Amino acid sequence: MLCCYRKLAGRTVFITGASRGIGKSIALKAAKDGANIVIAAKTAEPHPKLPGTIYTAATEIEQAGGKALPCVVDVRDEAQVVSAVENAVNKFGGIDVVINNASAISLTGTGATDMKRYDLMNTINTRGTFLVSKVCLPYLKKSPNPHIVNLSPPLSMKPIWFKNHVAYTISKYGMSMCALGMAEEFKDDGIAVNAVWPKTAIHTAAIEMLSGPSSKDYSRKPEIMADAVYALICRDSRSTTGQFFIDEEILKTEGITDFTEYACNPANKDNLMLDFFVEDNLEHLSLQDQLQNKLTQKTSDSTQDTNKSNLQIEQIFTAIEANLNDELVNKTGAIYQFVVNDDEVSTWYLDLKNGKGSTGKGEPKQPPDATLTMDSKNFYAMFSGKLKPASAFLMGKLRIQGNLQKAMKLEKLMLNLKSKL
Repeated sequence: MLCCYRKLAGRTVFITGASRGIGKSIALKAAKDGANIVIAAKTAEPHPKLPGTIYTAATEIEQAGGKALPCVVDVRDEAQVVSAVENAVNKFGGIDVVINNASAISLTGTGATDMKRYDLMNTINTRGTFLVSKVCLPYLKKSPNPHIVNLSPPLSMKPIWFKNHVAYTISKYGMSMCALGMAEEFKDDGIAVNAVWPKTAIHTAAIEMLSGPSSKDYSRKPEIMADAVYALICRDSRSTTGQFFIDEEILKTEGITDFTEYACNPANKDNLMLDFFVEDNLEHLSLQDQLQNKLTQKTSDSTQDTNKSNLQIEQIFTAIEANLNDELVNKTGAIYQFVVNDDEVSTWYLDLKNGKGSTGKGEPKQPPDATLTMDSKNFYAMFSGKLKPASAFLMGKLRIQGNLQKAMKLEKLMLNLKSKL
């Protein structure tokens, strides 16, 4: 991990969404220097499924060596933001660093995104970032080394980053546009404004709740983002602004080349789930796709069975049927419909909500919670472990309609089938 030199001692860091996850990890990193941390988050009462409140985070921050000010803040509420900033200035004398971490996510297509969810993402992600930065601006101008860091992705106009979740992309790119515009606007004031984004999936309690405990094996710890942000805000604010950083890139400039200790499962450090919006990841996935095409072509050339695709799909569902059990049904609680597109379209279902579970060809008896559409080649590759669902979704090979969170629960089943296909 990146070593601390108490560069932030006595500095005040205002972090949105700092009660858990990446935000809290950044707070604890700065606290080790003796920084003052303003925990601006909504969670004042314990969440039924997610650990941590602003008060438990405050206790951890003070135990780590910092001073904490927990503030109940919904970044959509201007009065709450203004009040938190005023309280921070009254207690600590100013604000030196702003971390815009609070964010909402829904990876749904246009038809499946209701306007309430659209408004939630855009008011928290884009509007919240703009509002917090605006209210903190007068105090940042007085700081000897002021920084704003938005946890948002590099800007790219490639359609692939929009096609599967346009509403979410708009909201996150809004945060990135704030970084781009404010960096130039505040340059003469010496305020650095940058964006930081992870190269891989980051494991948090929220991610585990959405995708299950197996996600930990394919993710990195939040500490990699904390170390990257820490390194950035310790730099001279006039030296670096208007940049879109990837966590690995920052740490490499700090002399870190081995990222093994950041992996939740070090043994799986070379098989991590890549994050959205990173151009290098897109290139990596393209190469992976080319390799998969070659493997598929080689297999195709070695057989004269023209019905291989159908046989492979039947093989998958036979294996699924053999692995159905009460525990799987109780943990999943969802019905899936699979639409396999080739020269002919076939429909299959997997019921993990009723009885001991069932599967078969055709549509389910009850409306599906999620419908997954892809071609037979990628369908088989995904269920046999050659293609990760996240990669398939990212590359547009897999289209998901309905409840994405429930669709993500299929990954554990796919891992169980890997050795059987």
